[in-house]
Amino acid sequence: MPKSLSDAAVRNAKSKTKPYKISDGEGLFLVVMPNGSKYWRLRYFFFGKEKLLALGVYPDVTLADARDRRAQAKKVLAAGNDPGDAKKQAKQTAVLNAANTFEAIAQEWYEQRKHEWSPKTAGMVLDRLERHIQPRLGHQPIAEINAPGVLAVLRVVEASGALEMTRRVSHIISQVFSYAIATGRAERNPVNDLRGALKTPVVTHRAYLRESELPEYLERLAAYVGTPLTKLALQFLLLTFVRTTELRAARWEEILWEKAEWRIPAERMKMREEHIVPLSKQAIAVLHELQQHSGTRQFIFPSETNPATFMSENTMLYALYRMGYRHKATGHGFRSTASTILNEHGFRPDVIERQLAHGERNKVRAAYNHAQYLPERREMMQWWADYLDEAAKKKEAKK
Repeated sequence: MPKSLSDAAVRNAKSKTKPYKISDGEGLFLVVMPNGSKYWRLRYFFFGKEKLLALGVYPDVTLADARDRRAQAKKVLAAGNDPGDAKKQAKQTAVLNAANTFEAIAQEWYEQRKHEWSPKTAGMVLDRLERHIQPRLGHQPIAEINAPGVLAVLRVVEASGALEMTRRVSHIISQVFSYAIATGRAERNPVNDLRGALKTPVVTHRAYLRESELPEYLERLAAYVGTPLTKLALQFLLLTFVRTTELRAARWEEILWEKAEWRIPAERMKMREEHIVPLSKQAIAVLHELQQHSGTRQFIFPSETNPATFMSENTMLYALYRMGYRHKATGHGFRSTASTILNEHGFRPDVIERQLAHGERNKVRAAYNHAQYLPERREMMQWWADYLDEAAKKKEAKK
């Protein structure tokens, strides 16, 4: 069938005082408006009812484009479907996909979770999203992302040799997918299909002292000639075996003298739960000594260079180096030392784990965990302090 329109005819069609149509055949025609605008339309019949389908605006949609769209609409009709309904569905799907890209859902997930994190953790999560994940996955509808697509993202990080970072990026992607599933915008988590596909980082445990090494360490600590604040920090760390980050930022307001407790607020804890540290007599004695050095400050262990903030993370570590414990002990390692010895001396693992503040993942239970096993923990912490005193005496006795 000869075509009734040409490119020149469409281009040269002039506006009139009223809209008019120029037919191309098979239901396709061009509507020329008084203001000069030109619109492609397709007349078709669906179940005997005449309908119109908008195919676009000229010149964005050329004559050839309009004919291609007419052919596609005819195929939809031949399959027994309404091209108008199909167009509406495609538009709805496009809008839905735009709202449900990985980036959009990841931002929702981040906003939902960031109140649980410290500002530092929130910053790291956002940086990993923006640097490693969003450039490759961000624009894609999350329901269309599959395991090979996720693997391609992780391979880039893995190729840099940063295996631990690869694991953390993978965890973030998995968390976003879990959120998408929970909110009805994805059906499965492709990260679960990647087991065995990536290199696993080798776990290296922090250096820690064995029971037989404690007496000598205590002797060296007693003889330490560095600043009194650093020496007292190391003593208090060993007596309480908290994380170094929790110790360094300790504030005087957290000490409950009448109860002999140190209550660390949830926002300073790794698991975001308040943590109670029962204070032994020896720990209280160290705090009294610390009052002479920092009792008028906000922080128990203030920075020497800037008393308005707290001790640097390297202060205690460098002190250990000067005492001869480079690669032999770390501040965090005292947690392993205490845990090992307490387990070997018969204290219940649940009590030890609670004092180590190894978090309860069930948030309902976590609300009650800060005081769990408290009487046993008090007894254990006093036993531990007495044990350290005895270990120090053993070294003295051998001289």
